[in-house]
Amino acid sequence: MAKQFENNMEECFSTSKGVFYLKSLSLEDNGSVSQVIKKRIEAINDENQESEEGDAFFVADIGVIKRQHKKWKTVLPRIEPFYAVKSNPEPLVLKTLANLGTGFDCASKDEIQRILDLSVDPSRIVFAQTTKQISFLRHAQKHKVKLMTFDNEDELYKIKHKYPGAELLLRIQTDKIKGSVNFGMKFGASLDSTKPLLQLAKALGLNIIGVSYHAGCLIAEPRAYRDALEHARSVFDEAKELGYDMNLVDVGGGFPATMEAGITFEVIASRLSQAVDDMFPKDVRVIAEPGRFYSTNAFTLCTQIISRRVVSTEGDSDPTFMYYINDGIFGSFRTLDFGYIHPVLKVLRKNQEIQDDWSGEKVYTSSIWGPTCSPDDFVAKETKLPKLESGDWIIWEKMGSYTSPASSEFNGIPKPKVYFTET
Repeated sequence: MAKQFENNMEECFSTSKGVFYLKSLSLEDNGSVSQVIKKRIEAINDENQESEEGDAFFVADIGVIKRQHKKWKTVLPRIEPFYAVKSNPEPLVLKTLANLGTGFDCASKDEIQRILDLSVDPSRIVFAQTTKQISFLRHAQKHKVKLMTFDNEDELYKIKHKYPGAELLLRIQTDKIKGSVNFGMKFGASLDSTKPLLQLAKALGLNIIGVSYHAGCLIAEPRAYRDALEHARSVFDEAKELGYDMNLVDVGGGFPATMEAGITFEVIASRLSQAVDDMFPKDVRVIAEPGRFYSTNAFTLCTQIISRRVVSTEGDSDPTFMYYINDGIFGSFRTLDFGYIHPVLKVLRKNQEIQDDWSGEKVYTSSIWGPTCSPDDFVAKETKLPKLESGDWIIWEKMGSYTSPASSEFNGIPKPKVYFTET
């Protein structure tokens, strides 16, 4: 195991941005996630005899990512996964997926370069950004990253001028599909504008090879995935009338790691797979842009209670507790309000095991606050917890997506380091 991590360390070091992440990569961690968590906390306590306060940290299980990939290939064999780098760009995550043969959804020059530095062929990258900075477009051309999306006239003129040899995907809106994140507010051509865009592209001599869309997140109705594909199919037919022979459809992201909105990934995959086969012949290539599916369950965040405030109440009522932890809304919980993360809370008290069930003990109304000076830095305004002490730890599972990448170091609070294991 240690040798495996050592090899990954050397490979990650070759990446252009790897130096910023190698500091977080431990080569000595082995065992289950719980074992690694306890080991790290013991180390913090040993190093800080006068204070049990340590920085927050992640423990990541690469084995989870590998098992998710196996699940994808089993239930969606026709659809090629292009991992959304933005969800979690940790070098060891990217390298693992590169070795597994996935493609990559990149949205910037930096993301493209990270993947190229892993010796991934440019054909395994989709530049899935409909509004591209010119320097990013030039970078894509220089490195032969041809596949990219667009959704407006200005982008077509830009591509004609800077990268006429690109292979284009027309991104369309799926407004009737309601998810927690409405991508149609910002991205995608309306269905009544697709024909004029196709006509303009034809006049400019540009090569449109397919259609792209993102159905949304937290979709409660499986039928929505078929509806989105029907929109894509109509644009395929429209393009054929204009002389285009499209051969690729990108069904986007939003795939849950397990279950969301009462629907499992397997149910979504079954409906989507059937719809693809019903609407597109086998010679049409189908790709997707999963991010959260791969990384969400692989990362666990460990935060320490650095202070506690007891709020007294009148009469015989129980007190309430305010717990202050060493990560917050300006850090790993940055996207909490956007619905991008749905962490599962556990606790680790001194000399005890990690606990997720306190039904047999007294609980108190509690709130959880981040470490900064901002009054808006709260993680949970009201929750029920057993009585905890300063120095205890609150453990957050399902924290692998849109956490560290979206975080800042506001007030000088450092980003959590990452310690890897593989189960």
